[in-house]
Amino acid sequence: MSRFILASSSPRRLELLRSLGLEFEVIASKTEELHDESVDRRRLCELNAERKALEVSERFPDAVVLGADTLVTVDTKLYGKPADLEMAKRTLRELSGRTHEVITGLCLMHQLSGKFSIFHDVTRVTFKKLTESVIEKYVSTVEVLDKAGAYGIQERGEMLVEQIEGSFSNVVGLPLERLSKEFSRWKIPHELKPA
Repeated sequence: MSRFILASSSPRRLELLRSLGLEFEVIASKTEELHDESVDRRRLCELNAERKALEVSERFPDAVVLGADTLVTVDTKLYGKPADLEMAKRTLRELSGRTHEVITGLCLMHQLSGKFSIFHDVTRVTFKKLTESVIEKYVSTVEVLDKAGAYGIQERGEMLVEQIEGSFSNVVGLPLERLSKEFSRWKIPHELKPA
Protein backbone atom coordinates (compact mmCIF):
# COMPACT_ATOMS: atom_id res chain seq x y z
CA MET A 1 0.00 0.00 0.00
CA SER A 2 1.04 3.61 -0.56
CA ARG A 3 1.99 5.87 2.28
CA PHE A 4 -1.12 6.84 4.29
CA ILE A 5 -1.69 10.35 5.69
CA LEU A 6 -4.36 11.61 8.08
CA ALA A 7 -4.97 15.26 7.12
CA SER A 8 -6.08 16.19 10.65
CA SER A 9 -4.32 17.05 13.89
CA SER A 10 -7.32 15.92 15.99
CA PRO A 11 -6.01 13.67 18.78
CA ARG A 12 -9.35 11.84 18.79
CA ARG A 13 -9.15 11.01 15.07
CA LEU A 14 -5.55 9.91 15.52
CA GLU A 15 -6.55 7.49 18.32
CA LEU A 16 -9.52 6.14 16.35
CA LEU A 17 -7.44 5.55 13.22
CA ARG A 18 -4.71 3.92 15.30
CA SER A 19 -7.35 1.51 16.69
CA LEU A 20 -7.70 0.09 13.15
CA GLY A 21 -4.07 -1.06 13.29
CA LEU A 22 -3.14 1.24 10.41
CA GLU A 23 0.35 2.64 9.80
CA PHE A 24 -0.04 6.34 9.01
CA GLU A 25 1.41 9.82 9.31
CA VAL A 26 -0.35 12.96 10.53
CA ILE A 27 -0.05 16.05 8.33
CA ALA A 28 -2.76 18.54 9.22
CA SER A 29 -4.43 20.40 6.38
CA LYS A 30 -4.05 24.18 6.34
CA THR A 31 -7.43 24.60 4.61
CA GLU A 32 -10.01 26.91 6.19
CA GLU A 33 -13.30 25.12 6.89
CA LEU A 34 -16.42 26.43 5.16
CA HIS A 35 -19.45 27.15 7.38
CA ASP A 36 -22.25 28.00 4.96
CA GLU A 37 -25.72 27.29 6.33
CA SER A 38 -27.21 27.56 2.81
CA VAL A 39 -25.32 24.40 1.74
CA ASP A 40 -26.81 21.00 2.63
CA ARG A 41 -25.05 20.07 5.88
CA ARG A 42 -24.05 16.57 4.73
CA ARG A 43 -22.63 18.00 1.52
CA LEU A 44 -20.85 20.73 3.52
CA CYS A 45 -19.04 18.14 5.66
CA GLU A 46 -18.04 16.19 2.55
CA LEU A 47 -16.86 19.39 0.85
CA ASN A 48 -14.69 20.37 3.84
CA ALA A 49 -13.25 16.84 4.02
CA GLU A 50 -12.49 16.93 0.28
CA ARG A 51 -10.80 20.35 0.54
CA LYS A 52 -8.62 19.15 3.44
CA ALA A 53 -7.65 15.93 1.65
CA LEU A 54 -6.91 17.81 -1.58
CA GLU A 55 -4.64 20.37 0.09
CA VAL A 56 -2.47 17.64 1.66
CA SER A 57 -2.73 15.37 -1.39
CA GLU A 58 -1.31 18.10 -3.64
CA ARG A 59 1.78 18.20 -1.42
CA PHE A 60 2.07 14.38 -1.23
CA PRO A 61 0.58 13.02 -4.50
CA ASP A 62 1.96 9.50 -3.93
CA ALA A 63 0.10 9.09 -0.59
CA VAL A 64 -3.42 7.98 0.24
CA VAL A 65 -4.84 10.93 2.20
CA LEU A 66 -7.83 10.92 4.54
CA GLY A 67 -9.61 14.22 5.13
CA ALA A 68 -12.46 14.54 7.65
CA ASP A 69 -14.84 17.20 8.92
CA THR A 70 -17.40 16.92 11.72
CA LEU A 71 -20.34 19.22 12.34
CA VAL A 72 -23.14 19.20 14.87
CA THR A 73 -26.51 20.37 13.57
CA VAL A 74 -30.05 20.98 14.82
CA ASP A 75 -32.63 21.84 12.16
CA THR A 76 -30.69 24.22 9.88
CA LYS A 77 -28.26 25.54 12.52
CA LEU A 78 -24.65 24.35 12.34
CA TYR A 79 -22.31 24.08 15.31
CA GLY A 80 -18.60 23.90 14.67
CA LYS A 81 -15.92 24.48 17.31
CA PRO A 82 -16.89 27.31 19.69
CA ALA A 83 -14.78 30.48 19.59
CA ASP A 84 -14.78 30.90 23.38
CA LEU A 85 -16.29 29.53 26.60
CA GLU A 86 -19.35 31.78 26.40
CA MET A 87 -20.15 30.42 22.94
CA ALA A 88 -19.55 26.87 24.25
CA LYS A 89 -22.05 27.40 27.08
CA ARG A 90 -24.58 28.94 24.67
CA THR A 91 -24.19 25.91 22.36
CA LEU A 92 -24.79 23.46 25.22
CA ARG A 93 -27.88 25.44 26.30
CA GLU A 94 -29.23 25.24 22.73
CA LEU A 95 -28.56 21.48 22.52
CA SER A 96 -30.10 20.84 25.97
CA GLY A 97 -33.08 18.47 25.90
CA ARG A 98 -32.94 18.16 22.11
CA THR A 99 -31.81 15.66 19.50
CA HIS A 100 -29.03 16.79 17.19
CA GLU A 101 -27.12 15.17 14.36
CA VAL A 102 -23.39 14.64 14.31
CA ILE A 103 -22.25 14.47 10.69
CA THR A 104 -18.74 13.47 9.67
CA GLY A 105 -17.74 13.96 6.05
CA LEU A 106 -14.79 11.89 4.82
CA CYS A 107 -12.63 11.93 1.73
CA LEU A 108 -10.03 9.35 0.72
CA MET A 109 -7.79 10.56 -2.07
CA HIS A 110 -4.77 9.26 -4.01
CA GLN A 111 -3.61 12.04 -6.32
CA LEU A 112 -1.28 9.99 -8.57
CA SER A 113 -3.92 7.44 -9.56
CA GLY A 114 -6.80 9.95 -9.52
CA LYS A 115 -8.69 7.66 -7.15
CA PHE A 116 -10.96 9.21 -4.52
CA SER A 117 -14.05 8.50 -2.42
CA ILE A 118 -16.29 11.01 -0.67
CA PHE A 119 -18.87 9.88 1.88
CA HIS A 120 -20.42 10.75 5.25
CA ASP A 121 -21.96 9.22 8.34
CA VAL A 122 -24.72 10.59 10.60
CA THR A 123 -25.37 9.83 14.27
CA ARG A 124 -28.36 11.20 16.19
CA VAL A 125 -27.58 12.27 19.75
CA THR A 126 -30.20 13.25 22.33
CA PHE A 127 -29.10 15.46 25.22
CA LYS A 128 -30.55 15.43 28.71
CA LYS A 129 -32.19 18.64 29.92
CA LEU A 130 -29.08 20.46 31.18
CA THR A 131 -29.03 22.75 34.20
CA GLU A 132 -26.74 25.79 34.33
CA SER A 133 -24.66 24.06 37.02
CA VAL A 134 -24.12 20.99 34.79
CA ILE A 135 -23.11 23.25 31.87
CA GLU A 136 -20.68 25.20 34.10
CA LYS A 137 -19.21 21.98 35.50
CA TYR A 138 -18.86 20.45 32.03
CA VAL A 139 -17.02 23.41 30.46
CA SER A 140 -14.72 23.65 33.47
CA THR A 141 -13.93 19.89 33.38
CA VAL A 142 -13.56 19.26 29.62
CA GLU A 143 -11.56 21.12 26.96
CA VAL A 144 -14.54 22.19 24.82
CA LEU A 145 -13.01 24.73 22.42
CA ASP A 146 -11.56 22.11 20.06
CA LYS A 147 -14.80 20.15 19.71
CA ALA A 148 -17.70 20.57 17.29
CA GLY A 149 -20.83 21.26 19.32
CA ALA A 150 -18.70 22.14 22.40
CA TYR A 151 -18.63 18.59 23.76
CA GLY A 152 -16.80 15.29 23.49
CA ILE A 153 -18.98 12.22 24.07
CA GLN A 154 -15.88 10.30 25.18
CA GLU A 155 -15.08 12.93 27.83
CA ARG A 156 -17.72 12.97 30.58
CA GLY A 157 -20.42 12.46 27.93
CA GLU A 158 -22.62 10.84 30.57
CA MET A 159 -23.18 14.33 32.03
CA LEU A 160 -24.90 15.43 28.81
CA VAL A 161 -26.08 12.52 26.68
CA GLU A 162 -29.33 10.64 27.12
CA GLN A 163 -29.08 8.38 24.05
CA ILE A 164 -27.36 7.92 20.71
CA GLU A 165 -28.59 6.32 17.47
CA GLY A 166 -25.81 5.29 15.12
CA SER A 167 -22.03 5.12 15.32
CA PHE A 168 -20.49 6.13 18.67
CA SER A 169 -17.06 6.58 17.06
CA ASN A 170 -18.61 9.00 14.56
CA VAL A 171 -19.50 11.31 17.46
CA VAL A 172 -15.87 11.06 18.65
CA GLY A 173 -14.56 12.02 15.19
CA LEU A 174 -14.44 9.09 12.72
CA PRO A 175 -17.16 6.55 11.87
CA LEU A 176 -14.96 3.45 12.09
CA GLU A 177 -17.56 1.01 10.74
CA ARG A 178 -18.19 3.09 7.59
CA LEU A 179 -14.48 3.85 7.19
CA SER A 180 -13.60 0.15 7.48
CA LYS A 181 -15.93 -0.65 4.55
CA GLU A 182 -14.23 2.01 2.45
CA PHE A 183 -10.75 0.76 3.44
CA SER A 184 -11.78 -2.73 2.33
CA ARG A 185 -12.90 -1.33 -1.05
CA TRP A 186 -9.53 0.43 -1.37
CA LYS A 187 -7.71 -2.76 -0.22
CA ILE A 188 -6.14 -0.84 2.67
CA PRO A 189 -5.06 -3.39 5.29
CA HIS A 190 -6.72 -2.72 8.65
CA GLU A 191 -8.58 -4.47 11.45
CA LEU A 192 -11.94 -3.33 12.83
CA LYS A 193 -12.19 -4.74 16.34
CA PRO A 194 -15.70 -5.51 17.64
CA ALA A 195 -17.04 -2.78 19.96
